[in-house]
Amino acid sequence: MIDYIVAETDEYAALVPFFMENELEFTEEDAEEVPTDIVKCWRVNAAGGEEDGKLIGGFVLAKREGRFICDGIAVDSRHRGTDIGTELLRLGLEETKRLGGDKLYLVARAPGFFRKNGFETIKREDAPNFFECFTCPQYGKSCHPEVMVYEI
Repeated sequence: MIDYIVAETDEYAALVPFFMENELEFTEEDAEEVPTDIVKCWRVNAAGGEEDGKLIGGFVLAKREGRFICDGIAVDSRHRGTDIGTELLRLGLEETKRLGGDKLYLVARAPGFFRKNGFETIKREDAPNFFECFTCPQYGKSCHPEVMVYEI
């Protein structure tokens, strides 16, 4: 088990390359941007050992069209299966609730993890249409994410 430190950060731009390395963000020029308001970000850094200080996890809570979304969550592949992702998700859900939100939406490439943490899959046609996934050229071809929601 690795020691790590979870901290709030206002450096969203520093998390984006980490998300891309972990295949959670796309740089496809054809994907349509959706206006997003960042609410809060968390980063996880290794504490001690060879990886001391290395970014190993991140979470971005945002709002789109007045609804709370997980705009990114990732854990370095060498540290998956630990409690890091669950802890990040818990922080995002707690902040959503604290701010008066009743639902948290996300698009999951690893739906099993989110299902295990209380999220439910919803049909695309029943989902709010504010995720870039639906306009991304990879959607339905090389990428088959699930739209999910957590009812708070």
